[in-house]
Amino acid sequence: MPTAANFMAIMPFPNIDPIAFAIGPVAVHWYGLAYVAGIMIGWYYARIIAGNDSLWPGNASPITKAQLDDFVVWVALGVVLGGRIGYILFYDMASIIESPIRAIQIWNGGMSFHGGLAGTTIAMIIFAKRNKIPLWNLFDIVAAVVPVGLFFGRIANFINGELWGRLTDVPWAVVFPTGGPFARHPSQLYEAGLEGIVLLLVLAALIYGVRALKTPGFVTGVFVCGYALSRIFVEFFREPDVQLGYLLGTNWLTMGMVLSSPMILLGLWAMIRARLQAAPQS
Repeated sequence: MPTAANFMAIMPFPNIDPIAFAIGPVAVHWYGLAYVAGIMIGWYYARIIAGNDSLWPGNASPITKAQLDDFVVWVALGVVLGGRIGYILFYDMASIIESPIRAIQIWNGGMSFHGGLAGTTIAMIIFAKRNKIPLWNLFDIVAAVVPVGLFFGRIANFINGELWGRLTDVPWAVVFPTGGPFARHPSQLYEAGLEGIVLLLVLAALIYGVRALKTPGFVTGVFVCGYALSRIFVEFFREPDVQLGYLLGTNWLTMGMVLSSPMILLGLWAMIRARLQAAPQS
C-alpha cells in the first residue's frame, strides 16, 4: 500500500512571488491581474464575434460593440461579487464568521466559479432587458469568451500555490509550499487546459465552423455542459478544500462535483431547447 514516502518531491514549485509588483504601499497581485486580463481579453474577443454579422441569425449581430463596452463593467461586478459571495456561502462561511475581514481579501484567493456564474447571469439578465438584447444571444457571446477568464484564473491559482491536487508520483508532479513535502497533481494546470484552452477551442469551432450562434442557446449549453464535465473530471485529481473535505462519508465526492453535476443537465436542456426552437425554421 503506498505511503507518503512514495510521493516525495519530484519537481519543485516554481518560486513565483504572488505579488506582481508594488507601487509604494499598494501591492498588485497576480490574482488580480489574472481577472483583469481575463475580462479584457474576453471583451476584445467578444467584440470580434459581435462585429461579424455572418455568425448570427439573420446575418445581423444582436449586440453592438458599444453595448459590449458598457457590459464590461456589469460582467466585472457580476464575476467579482458573485464569485466572492459564492465562495463564502459554499466553502468558507465558518472562517468568515470568525474573521469578517477575510470577506474582502480576494487577493488571497477564494473565488467560486459557480458563484461568479450566478452573478454574471444576473448581470446578463438585467443588462439584456435594459438594452432590449435577446437574452440567449447575450448568453451565447458571453459563454464563448468565459474560457479565457477561466484559463487566467487557474494560472493565478497555480502561481498562488493554492487549490493543489492530490498526492501522486507522476513525472510532472509539483511540490507546493503549502502542501507539505509531497508531490501533488498540478490540478490548477489541468483545469486551465480543460476549462480554458480546450473549451475555448471547442466553442470557437462551433461558432466559426458550424455557425452555432445561429441557433441561440446552443453555445451556452455546450459551455455549461463542457465546464461541468471538465470540472468533475479534474476534481478526481484535486485535493478537496480542507475546511470541507470529502462529502457524505466518501473518499471521492467533493463540493465542486456537487455544484457541477446539475450543470450537465442544465447544459443538455439548453442545447435541446435551442435545437427545438430552431427546428421550425429549417
